[in-house]
Amino acid sequence: MEDKKVIMAIGGHIGDAELTSGGVLASMALQGHKIITVALTGGERGNPPHMTVADYREQKIREANEFASMLGGEAIVFDYADGELPDNDEVRFALCDLIRKYKPNVLLTHWKYSMHKDHMLTHRIVKDAQFFAGLPGIERELPHHFAGGPYYAENWEDATEFVPYVYVEVTEEGFELWKKAIQTHWFTVNSKDFKFMDYYSHLMAIRGHLARKKYAQAFTVDEESKKIIRTSF
Repeated sequence: MEDKKVIMAIGGHIGDAELTSGGVLASMALQGHKIITVALTGGERGNPPHMTVADYREQKIREANEFASMLGGEAIVFDYADGELPDNDEVRFALCDLIRKYKPNVLLTHWKYSMHKDHMLTHRIVKDAQFFAGLPGIERELPHHFAGGPYYAENWEDATEFVPYVYVEVTEEGFELWKKAIQTHWFTVNSKDFKFMDYYSHLMAIRGHLARKKYAQAFTVDEESKKIIRTSF
């Protein structure tokens, strides 16, 4: 097997990374790589009628941990409330410190345009945290580490101007593991507003067709990263 990698998938809410990158995360976990999910808020304000916001937050944290555990990974949830993610250096340096601690090879997160303010802000926070973490001149408790990416996951809420650029295979085993693990998140199978599990299951099949695989997930990158370098044709 190739060298073990660490993949850090960062969402604005619990469940974002698990849906949009989860098939890839599950596939890589089965290949022996380390998976870290990070949610900058709990996503608790989508609470079902029978639960309070506070109780749903506790449930969602359990769901995040269970999903990550099924992949042999770890889940981290920041203390910020859904919809109240701050645009400040405190959250950026907290994420910077996590990047330095876990030393991910690559970061996965939200595309820059979204119908949700937490998603757009998460995009900016991740880019700044990546910069802070990789800069030797910024002294923190841990030494600097540069994480690759970010790769921006395909998300129905972040669809404006999203154009797939990278297709990553989701193995059949990874797809089956993801299907089991994602059902630990109540909203993915019980939401009356959107059929999350159905949508992302079918999207993986569609992207798989385009990638000449059975399943795949699509990502894009920053414009300045779109370089194909050849020595000749």
